[in-house]
Amino acid sequence: MTALAAVRARVRRAAGPLLRSVPRDHWESDEAFRHRRRVTGATAVTGASLLGVSLSTPPGSPRFYWLTLGVAGTWVVGGLASGPLHLGRMFGPGEQLRRPVLTPVVSGVGAFGAFYAAALVARRIPVLERAIGSVLRYADQGTTPLVLTTTLANGVAEEVFFRGSVYAAAGATRPVLASTAVYGLATTATRNPALVLASLPMGLLFAQQRRITGGIQASMLTHVVWSALMLRYLPPLFARRLAEERSSPE
Repeated sequence: MTALAAVRARVRRAAGPLLRSVPRDHWESDEAFRHRRRVTGATAVTGASLLGVSLSTPPGSPRFYWLTLGVAGTWVVGGLASGPLHLGRMFGPGEQLRRPVLTPVVSGVGAFGAFYAAALVARRIPVLERAIGSVLRYADQGTTPLVLTTTLANGVAEEVFFRGSVYAAAGATRPVLASTAVYGLATTATRNPALVLASLPMGLLFAQQRRITGGIQASMLTHVVWSALMLRYLPPLFARRLAEERSSPE
């Protein structure tokens, strides 16, 4: 029992700084807050509309790449135009505040591991297999460098907007839940159940990182690492479905 208590104490000491919110003062005037909400609302509608259109285009078509880059541009421009954003900090050894790097990268790897395990189950469920295959066909049939570029660009852009602008516009009342709900609603524009389901746990993770660090750098790094690993390792799991996608007429 003593040994178990010692292990628990070590875990608490190691995890404590990772879960401890940093002190910050991101105060803004009422007028600035109203401006942020107006810009955020308009950007959310515009970006979600473009997102829906982008995933209705044929895989590998120039229009798909331009539209997805347009979605990323919309999130970034809207996020920056809404008001000041912050990179954030987290506690490190010796109570020193530092920019979050290693912890978000590890979090991205961990999130990928959880989703990979879930994908092993999802590929046995026809509706989810079809939904995931519908998304992965863009990687399977597209140009790899372009797909990777647009995927990572959108990952960064989503953090600028949803964990930057939307989180700040939510105010002090449950910003984690509010920003995650908006993220999920925007994702429904894709009409893809797999993407909507993925947006909820990942949205909560990203928003918690925003809450703890006070900025968007942590969620950006986690999002990019998670997206890159998903893009690299998920398609082979759905090889049969992707072969069907390639052979089916548009």
